[in-house]
Amino acid sequence: MSMNGTAAYRMHSGPLPPLVERALDAAQRYGFGYSCRPEQGRLLQVLAGGARQRIAETGTGCGVGLAWLASGAAPNVELLSVERDPARAKVAADAFSHVPQVSVLCADWTHIYAHGPYDLLVLDGGGQAKGGSAADPERLLVPGGVLVVDDFTPSQTWPPSYAGRPDTARLHWLGHPALRTVELPLAGDLSAVVAVRRTGPS
Repeated sequence: MSMNGTAAYRMHSGPLPPLVERALDAAQRYGFGYSCRPEQGRLLQVLAGGARQRIAETGTGCGVGLAWLASGAAPNVELLSVERDPARAKVAADAFSHVPQVSVLCADWTHIYAHGPYDLLVLDGGGQAKGGSAADPERLLVPGGVLVVDDFTPSQTWPPSYAGRPDTARLHWLGHPALRTVELPLAGDLSAVVAVRRTGPS
C-alpha cells in the first residue's frame, strides 16, 4: 500500500481499466488513501498476463492493486487477495462481486499458504520481511513463478538503505537463494522488487 496512492490517480493521464476505475471509486468513497499507485498498477497488469493458473496478493486494501492484476490476467486465472481489516475486505469484495475468478478474504496474510502455489505473488500487506515475517517463495511459488514486493524507495547506495540504515527487507529478497531478483525503478520515489523462483541450480 502506497502513501497517497489513491490521490496519485488525480494526476494520472489516460484511461484506466474499468475494474481499476471501480476499485478506485470504492477506495475514494471509503476514504482509503493507501492504494496501489498507477506506476505499480501497470507493472502488476503486465506481470499478471504471464500467470497460467493462480495469482495471490496480500493486503487488498480496497482492491485497486487487485483490479490491476485482474485486468491483466487471462479469464481462466484465479485471483486470491487477503485483507485483515474486515471493513476494507468487504469494500473490496463488493467491488469484485461480479468477477467470479476473484476472491477477497478477510484473513491474515499467512492464509495464502492454504491455496498455493502461485504463478504470481504480490506481497503488499504481510510477508514482505519489512519488520515482520517473510513469505517462503519455495512453498508459495511454482518453479518460474514471480514474486513482487512493492513500495520501496530507490537507493543509490550498496547495500541499499532506508532512513539511513541498511534496508534488511530489500536485502532479504535481493539475496534470496531460491530467487533471481531485480529492483525496478517505477518513479523517482518508488521502486519494486521483482523476483523469479529458480527452476534449477544457480
